[in-house]
Amino acid sequence: MSVQGSPAAESQINAKPEIVRRTANFHPSVWGDRFDNYEADDTIIHAMQKQVEELKVVVRREVFTNAASGSSHQLKLIDAIQRLGVAYHFETEIEQALERAHTMSHEIRDDDGGALYNVALRFRLLRRHGYNVSCDIFNKFKDAHGDFKESLVTDVSGMLSFYEAAHLRVHGEKLLDEALVFTTTHLESATTLMGAGSPLKEQITEALERPVLKILERLGAPRYMSIYRDEASHNEDLLNLAKLDFNFVQCLHKKELGEIIRWYKELDFARRLPFARDRIVELFFWIVGIYFEPQYVYGRNILTKLIELVTVMDDIYDAYGTYEELVILTEAIERLDASCMDQLPDYMKPFYQTFLDVLNEVEEELIKQGRSYRVYYAKEIMKNQARLYFAEARWFHESCTPTMDEFMSVATASVGNTMLSVISLVGMGDNITKEAIEWLANDPKILRASNIIFRFMDDIAGHKFEKERGHVASSIDCYMKQYGVSEEETIDVFNKRIVDSWKDINEEFLKRPTRVPMPVLNRVLNITRVVDLLYKKGDSFTHVGKLMKDCVGLLLIDPVPL
Repeated sequence: MSVQGSPAAESQINAKPEIVRRTANFHPSVWGDRFDNYEADDTIIHAMQKQVEELKVVVRREVFTNAASGSSHQLKLIDAIQRLGVAYHFETEIEQALERAHTMSHEIRDDDGGALYNVALRFRLLRRHGYNVSCDIFNKFKDAHGDFKESLVTDVSGMLSFYEAAHLRVHGEKLLDEALVFTTTHLESATTLMGAGSPLKEQITEALERPVLKILERLGAPRYMSIYRDEASHNEDLLNLAKLDFNFVQCLHKKELGEIIRWYKELDFARRLPFARDRIVELFFWIVGIYFEPQYVYGRNILTKLIELVTVMDDIYDAYGTYEELVILTEAIERLDASCMDQLPDYMKPFYQTFLDVLNEVEEELIKQGRSYRVYYAKEIMKNQARLYFAEARWFHESCTPTMDEFMSVATASVGNTMLSVISLVGMGDNITKEAIEWLANDPKILRASNIIFRFMDDIAGHKFEKERGHVASSIDCYMKQYGVSEEETIDVFNKRIVDSWKDINEEFLKRPTRVPMPVLNRVLNITRVVDLLYKKGDSFTHVGKLMKDCVGLLLIDPVPL
């Protein structure tokens, strides 16, 4: 776990007649009391759960017993299961089916599975589950000149499947780089020829905006239900399972959110810390994106509370606190001792008390669960977050624009994915070992890649806003100064780094067997998916608009029609 230098005794508070504070003027919560009074009807929830369990038995029989193992038909059903958001019910069966599909890959003939759609689907599913399938299987779709065959252009479904597969590329795969350009170009052209209400046009448009690799599983599920429903060969039992399961889990999430909001309202942060972002609903949405499954209820609870505290901490360090106050706060967080309270400014005291209370709550629960060793990681990652924020505050205090290396050594970790990833494991069950948490806490390549994506997307999205309010130098400022290039050139470089970082993430899934369980890698992937969603076209977390409202509505408000 990276550790920044402690600011011990760096400064003493000097009495000042007036403290001029920077404020970001964040807009208030857009939700009002929408989620405050949700009352779950346990009778309805239990009835829905019973229906889900009954349908699981039916779907398991139809997909994994009756369908030919490893066949193209079964793979299409597995793809549908994943995109409908119910794969977590069939993890063992899916792994066994894909193992069979991998072993029989060499048996595929052109007449029973060699079409572009099927080859690309098989490739994508196997790669996504850790099988290092060679992209050479796509050479059959090239002509004598080494170009992709022009006849492929008329196979729109095949092209879409190939487009999705190409996003699973890793470094050095020129064929998939070319495939992504080829399919993107022709899919964009194909949409111009389709009618306004064409289901395929809508599907392609959504895929071009966000491929399957980057879609939050639960957020994509309701949208895919309407696509799947219109397929002539769709499985009605699977579709019904997806709808019932979505509504059942949504009820659980609403119940959890209601409890968290009651906790948050009691803190009265919106009044006591008015300079900080009031985004508890958006934070819960973020955490549901990391893990939505019912069994992770405890993880969602502690992670939402801790990320709320980190958000307030960020706004204290980033804008409101003076440098002298931040020295004292950083020391207090380092010590995690209630006796530090007297030295803190009054406005920091409710934050610090809540910080201690939540960490104590986490400690008590983990001891009860027999997982007390995880307490250390929760505390250390939160301390380190404060150290990182302080290092950035010191740059601002000293009017320093660091070199890119200096900046990235701090700012990639401070952006938050490291904290989210480690704490997400702290709140998970027995399948997460101490070794897995230790591995993630020591900055593996997949986490470095995720942090780079977040850092660059965040800075690109918020550069103008941050400059207007007075802010520590961003990665854009550091790069422009060091290399003497324009903002536009810098953003081009960063976008290429983002693409390369996605390749790094893909590579980490192909080391089968992976060093840590797949659920660990999936936490990092899901965090990166949330970032891609919320920062692709601006900072949708800080500046809540239509995108965030639609996403929260889809996931936490509106049930799908049965």
